[in-house]
Amino acid sequence: MHNNPPLERLKKRSEFLAVAKTGDRWVTPAFVIQVCRRALEGSARYGITASRKIGGAVERNRAKRRLRALIRQILPLHACPGTDYVLIAREEILRRTFACMAQELEEGLLRLQRRS
Repeated sequence: MHNNPPLERLKKRSEFLAVAKTGDRWVTPAFVIQVCRRALEGSARYGITASRKIGGAVERNRAKRRLRALIRQILPLHACPGTDYVLIAREEILRRTFACMAQELEEGLLRLQRRS
């Protein structure tokens, strides 16, 4: 689809807060996608969060691993340059099948792109 530069990670709390404040969101049972357009230039960036609502450290780490795998598989195909993406894990992420989550992420990204 897009011939994008490689994805970069969001690292600072202020970057995550900027996406939460100004971005559009799509909610699925397993995760929330927040999207914020920065500029036309630059690569797409992503961030992942999993709060203690998910469970202990083991569950949170598993949730983040699943989100990272989803991002590696799907985001390069659908990400727009100059856009920040934040994925927030929800409790259901530990029970949902990977194929189902991949489909939900694709659908969410396409719908959010149509909105903007």
